[in-house]
Amino acid sequence: MNYEIIKDETLLRNFIAWLPELRDNECYYLCLFARSKYAKNEDGSNKFPHIKTDKAQLKRFTVSKKEFIYDKIRQLEVTVGAYRTKDGMDIPQESLALYITPNPRNQEQAMFALMKRFIDIQQCKGLNYNIHAEALSAIQKTCSRKVFFDFDIDSDDAENIVRSKLDYSKINKDCVHLLKTRGGVHILVELEKVAIEFKKTWYLYMTSNFDIDIKGDNMVPVQGTYQGGFIPKLITL
Repeated sequence: MNYEIIKDETLLRNFIAWLPELRDNECYYLCLFARSKYAKNEDGSNKFPHIKTDKAQLKRFTVSKKEFIYDKIRQLEVTVGAYRTKDGMDIPQESLALYITPNPRNQEQAMFALMKRFIDIQQCKGLNYNIHAEALSAIQKTCSRKVFFDFDIDSDDAENIVRSKLDYSKINKDCVHLLKTRGGVHILVELEKVAIEFKKTWYLYMTSNFDIDIKGDNMVPVQGTYQGGFIPKLITL
């Protein structure tokens, strides 16, 4: 038996096509997490206490061409038990969630950041550092261009809240993308499509009218993949 990551191939391929095309020196950063909050008993207690954190990284990688994303995700579907905690306990299927940076990352800028990081490590005579992990962290932190500004809303009724409160006299509809997730929604505002009359006011409108948990250049769940028993999906407003 293998872990399931891809739950709806069509949705996943459509999502990959929807992502911005990559330019020279750009890539996407993806991370597979084990999330303890997706594996709870009926009383709310942690069903798998050996998962010590809400976002335990199992696998992270970059993709420099969009056409490689699907196959790289398939490669995550390894035998159950291949993902384990540091103390050797199996990671359960129901805790899995795959995330991506919808804004491309800049590998060239990450390289310079990494060079500075290694100089800092050497100056303080650091030990036990991992070059591969340092490189991935540098890439994750280095946004190439902000195609989307993300507003993460955690609420069981988030979709209805957004539909009822979004005012298209304050922000144009065609710049707004709504990604429904297990615990709420991500509102992704496509910055280049924001109408001229809203350029200076849309951000204040969004932050003033919605109860936002996290905002900015965030990672989002991948449409069509497994997210704690749920399948994330871009929905039409």
